[in-house]
Amino acid sequence: MADQYFAEQPTAPSSPVPARLDVAGLSLTVTTDSGVFSRGRLDTGTRVLLEHAPEPETGGDLLDLGCGWGPIALWLATVRRRSTVWAVDVNARALDLVRANAAAAGLRNVRACRPDEVPEDVVFAGMWSNPPIRAGKAALHELLLSWLPRVGGPSYLVVAKNLGSDSLARWLGDQGYRVARVSSNAGFRVLEVRSGVEE
Repeated sequence: MADQYFAEQPTAPSSPVPARLDVAGLSLTVTTDSGVFSRGRLDTGTRVLLEHAPEPETGGDLLDLGCGWGPIALWLATVRRRSTVWAVDVNARALDLVRANAAAAGLRNVRACRPDEVPEDVVFAGMWSNPPIRAGKAALHELLLSWLPRVGGPSYLVVAKNLGSDSLARWLGDQGYRVARVSSNAGFRVLEVRSGVEE
């Protein structure tokens, strides 16, 4: 089986390459690597998310779930420099890249860590994520049900239409969440997910 970007320890030999992150007012040179999602470029789904999802409404702790090499976390940390941005992934190589990319950009408000390293008492003001759809529906559902209850504000997810964005939206609704489509662009939908309890 080919090495998956959601593996904890990628088996593909490390082969770092630079990439440009030019999106939503952000312009950085970053480092990417094999064994990590979207080596050498900003993927289309994440670009759609960053170009169409709103900036955080407030400060506080912000979450990039499934951060990869860090484009969402770097954007959040730039637009909300007083916020702590939690860049969470199971892939150790991805987390090393996030740390290096944040340091190179002078962003000291990024904390790259594994899921079990996030303190249980942290409540997030918002979440932005290009979730690992290819990990499978069961794993995706478990992931979202673990993290969405920890988000006090809106969560923004980008999902390809042909990979089940509409069925995911219906499933989230069945779990009691309020789901709205923010954007449909380049084959991707950006979903806004909020707690079913009126704030």
